[in-house]
Amino acid sequence: MTLTHDIPGIGGRLRDRPEDFLVEEIPLYEPSGTGEHIYIFIEKRNLTTFEAIDAVARHFGVPRAAVGYAGLKDRVAITRQVLSVHVPGRKIEDFPLFSHERIAILWADYHDNKLRRGHLRGNRFSIRVRGVPPMAVRDAKRTIDRLTTLGVPNRVGEQRFGSSGLNHLVARAIVLGDDEGALALLLGPVPPGFPPMNPEAREAFARGDYAAAMNLYPRVCHAELRALKALSRGASARSALRAIDRREISFFMSALQSNAFNRVLDRRIAEGSLGELRAGDIAMKHENRAMFAVDEATASDPSTRQRLDALEISPTGPMWGPSMMRAAGPADQADIEALAQLSLTPEILAEFAASHPGLIEGERRALRVPLGSPELEGGVDDLGPFVRVAFDLPRGAFATAVMREIMKADVERDDPTGSDQVDPCSSSE
Repeated sequence: MTLTHDIPGIGGRLRDRPEDFLVEEIPLYEPSGTGEHIYIFIEKRNLTTFEAIDAVARHFGVPRAAVGYAGLKDRVAITRQVLSVHVPGRKIEDFPLFSHERIAILWADYHDNKLRRGHLRGNRFSIRVRGVPPMAVRDAKRTIDRLTTLGVPNRVGEQRFGSSGLNHLVARAIVLGDDEGALALLLGPVPPGFPPMNPEAREAFARGDYAAAMNLYPRVCHAELRALKALSRGASARSALRAIDRREISFFMSALQSNAFNRVLDRRIAEGSLGELRAGDIAMKHENRAMFAVDEATASDPSTRQRLDALEISPTGPMWGPSMMRAAGPADQADIEALAQLSLTPEILAEFAASHPGLIEGERRALRVPLGSPELEGGVDDLGPFVRVAFDLPRGAFATAVMREIMKADVERDDPTGSDQVDPCSSSE
């Protein structure tokens, strides 16, 4: 479901090489120059943010929890982002020169506080689409112009759901207490209709040969390897799940929330109400992300229409959890129905959240976001013709949501360039 379905897609493919997908954080603030946290601006290549954090933690000799980050960045890309490292009583010159084949430190400074998730204004993307004629830039511009006016559907990207698209189902099984089912989805043969990543490793798991499965998984598949290691030592299914890092389990839970959100988003696009506010909705102010409930008077106020058209405010959808602000009336019912399609209820999620504090919090997410500073060009380089698209998005928004509208293709799944270009694991950000 796309917002620009009447404009032809340009097709093509992404990520033929990391240089085709560039991401740079737009910081929320600059470091103060003093404090016990070292802020470093890194450029990473073909690494997840978590892998970069691990490398930085090793270099500075601190636990991973001492390294802060504002947001996750794509793995198959060249990305720039700020990390913070808590090193009280120490200075930058106290540490040796950082050396890593896939990470470079571009600058370092000091700040008083740890960098927290969400402490960024947004991201700047520059993306080349390969396998398209340069003149396809005309249709790309029509789409970009529409999105600049109406906003970008704030779809959670496919990378949130893992290489085989099963992360939300793994999380659902965990929430329902189906430990063996969760492991089967994480490690076993992929159900029909999902991309069959790591088939040999998954078959080895199905045979009960956990050692062979461990040898067949890429080393970057941390969640899979931790679970298999525990199973190889005779652990129960529940203990094997507990062996997975908490931040990776949290990533699965985010996929579950995201799947329900995307269902609500698709419904609003189909209804033609993505840029509408109705009584019972929860709206977001894009300037500061503040939420407010919409009543009949607000929905019918002409100034509300003006604010919607100016992309100052937008309706929101559910990222289910106990901290989430609930909608009312039909809007709340639509949120509940999206959850029911996953065989879950608000009560089931609340019970799980109460017994696993901090694992699934909940919030509202804008159903659309503004697109800023667009650039387009068509050209030819050493790999052939391309269309380059550049734009800004607020924090939490996925560039793939824009590229899905431009290409009219499943931008993460239909990658003809080979499995080496696709993240092989469940945690692909």
